[in-house]
This record gives sequence, C-alpha cells and structure tokens, in this order.
Amino acid sequence: MLAELFAAAAHGCRDRSPLTQRLLDDAAADLTRGGVTAAIMAGSERDRHGTVPGLRFAGAVHRLVLEGRAPDLAQHYPTVGGQPHLPTLWQDALPALHTHADLLRRRVQATVVQTNEPGRSAPLYGGLLVAAQEAARAAERTVPFCVRLLEVGASGGLNLRPHHVGYRLEDRVLGDPGSPLVLDPEWTGRPPADLAHRLRVVGRAGCDLHPVDVSTEDGRLHLSSFVWADQVRRWNRLRDALDLAATDPVKVEQSPGPEWLAKQLARAERDVLTVVWHSVVWQYVSPADRAMGRAVLADAAMKATRTSPLALLVFEPRRVDDPDVGYRFELLLKLWPAGISLNLGHGAGHGTPFTWDVTPWE
Repeated sequence: MLAELFAAAAHGCRDRSPLTQRLLDDAAADLTRGGVTAAIMAGSERDRHGTVPGLRFAGAVHRLVLEGRAPDLAQHYPTVGGQPHLPTLWQDALPALHTHADLLRRRVQATVVQTNEPGRSAPLYGGLLVAAQEAARAAERTVPFCVRLLEVGASGGLNLRPHHVGYRLEDRVLGDPGSPLVLDPEWTGRPPADLAHRLRVVGRAGCDLHPVDVSTEDGRLHLSSFVWADQVRRWNRLRDALDLAATDPVKVEQSPGPEWLAKQLARAERDVLTVVWHSVVWQYVSPADRAMGRAVLADAAMKATRTSPLALLVFEPRRVDDPDVGYRFELLLKLWPAGISLNLGHGAGHGTPFTWDVTPWE
C-alpha cells in the first residue's frame, strides 16, 4: 500500500529531518483519505519499496520550492531562507499541491531518487588509502598503488573526485586543502593506513541508468531537490561539491551497471589498482542485474594479478540485529588476488560521521 511506503519513508527521516518526516506523514494520511496526494501519485500505486515513492514525492515538492513555484510553502524551507513551522506545514503545502498536481505527478513518475551525497567521499577516501596500501603490501611493494576508480550508480559523479576534496582532521587537512569542498569527516578512530601517503587517482569513470548532468541548471536542481531541506549542512556541502564539479568535469555514462562494468574491466592496467565502487545504490538494483554484476566482478577477480590488482569498495546499508535500528551503513573492502576481505567500519548514510572499526567481512 502506497500510504505505508510513505509512512516508512517518514520513519526513515526521524531524528534527522523533522520537515520531511512531517510532510510525508501528512501525505500518507492524505493518501489514505484519497486527497490530492493520491492524484499526484496516480500511476505509482504499485511501486516497490526500493523505488522510495515517498522520497520522490518529497523531492518533487522541494523542487517546486527551489523554482519559486510555492511561495506559501517556501516559508518552511531553510534552503530558500525559510524556517519550518510543522503544525502549519501541510496547510501551506496544499495550495502548491493542488496548483501543480499534474507537474508533480509527471516528475514523480519520471524521476528516481538520486542523493549523490558528497559526504560519502570521506569514508571512500579512507577506504581507498587502505586498499592502495594493502594491495601494495600483498604485492611486496613499498609504494601504494595508483588507483583507477570505477563507480556504478554514479548519478552526477560527485564522488568521482575524492583526491580533489579536503578532509579536515584535528591537526591537518588530508587530500586537497585548497579544494572548494572541504569536509569534516567526523571520524571516530582512523583508517588502518598511513595517512601521510597521498591518494593518487590516475583514472575514473562512472555509469548510471539515469545520469545527471551537473553542468546544467536542471541537473543541479534535480540533485538539490533530494537534499532534505532542513539539513542545511548537507545543502551547503552539495553546493560546494557542485562548485568542485564545475572545475573538474567527469562525464557519467548512461548504461546498465553490469554491461558497463564488463567493458571497463576488460582492460587491466599494470601497476594500477582498479577499484569498483558503489554507495547506497544496491537497493535500487534489480535482482537480475545484481547477479550479473557479481558474475562480472567474479570473472575479473579471477584474472587479477599482483601487478594489476582489483578491489571492491562499497558503502551500503546492511541489516543488524537491533530492531530499533534495522540496518546500518558499512564500508566493505575486498582485494584480489590478495584475498583480503574487510569490514572497515560504519557510519551515517550520508557518509559522516563515520567510525573506523576493522573486522573481517563475513
């Protein structure tokens, strides 16, 4: 039932985005009553949980605000200078929902959730340092490998430039201190790597079924709409990441993941560690594509050598035993032919904060 999926999405926002939680809770109740939300979501009644229809609805509404189409609602949205007042949020949303119901319905049906959260570059950066150094140790090299980064589900490609981001620790800034994007990684502990070694990225590429062109206003609005509007730090972080992307463009290819990955992995590079990376996309991938992707990776892993190693580095939610939590986001690393398989730690879904806690990946 669609109202239940909206309520589940609202629950996922608890303690993190009161604005989005209240909007989706009220929208779920409106769906049950057959109100304007039902008209907006017409055609999406059979959506599966992984497509997150509630967040697509919230993103479409946020975009109305960003475009200046919902002045009454804008007073609640900090991304345009507003201040949330939850008791009147739904009342002030209704005029925009009725006026733009057709536009909202088209956008909900045409879009997929694409947060492309740049904060995930923080655990990615640490994971890449570990991967490059562990692969070098297994190959009996004294210098860490250079990295070729391949991202599946790259969206707008904002996490394809981890070496051009600054990461502020207590006593120094790792990466690029002069970057437009300087993150506070909020690390507890440190990655099991020598942080004095600089990450060297010699190639990067990405694919997505629905790539976002962040060089366009439409692309920037699309990604911006999926930031929860009362999370101002995330909003500012995205602004900085878009500024960085403008100075360092990387094209994201439109392609299914397994097909694209097979093409990329057909070419091995000597003295380079190839890292396959994805973050918070697995839930959106069909079972058939998951199986195909695993097969492609397994084939490449069998061909990996000490001088042309392969790594899988992922940041995805995994179920945990605690019913109050349900799942947590973990950074997982596999290395071939070294045979290394590590759970590097866990953090918030947006990448920060993150706790380094190395255990076997089982």
